[in-house]
Amino acid sequence: MLEPCCVTMSIMPFSRIAENRIREAMATGQFENLPGAGQPLNLEEYFSTPEDLRMAHSILRNANCAPVEVELLNEVSHLECAIAETADATARQSLQRALTDRQMRLALLLERTSRRQT
Repeated sequence: MLEPCCVTMSIMPFSRIAENRIREAMATGQFENLPGAGQPLNLEEYFSTPEDLRMAHSILRNANCAPVEVELLNEVSHLECAIAETADATARQSLQRALTDRQMRLALLLERTSRRQT
């Protein structure tokens, strides 16, 4: 087990490296002209998310991963387009079954989420 002073000493260099890199980026202008610069932060979406899901959603968003609800909505949209473009009746029937499945999963997921919020 590490002594408390050892832990502090091992963390300090990392924080110094981070601070130095931030200072260098500021000095070279890498933080200028960022999207939304000078605009107030919109925290409405953050606070409208249930407290127990905020961290998970933040991690997913930072990793460019969409929540399951969004992925299902995208699949529904793609399936609807595929059905509209398909001339083959057998393929259309298969796509329609997949669409119904995704819509059902989405409805169940949204219902479960709304029950948790109340």
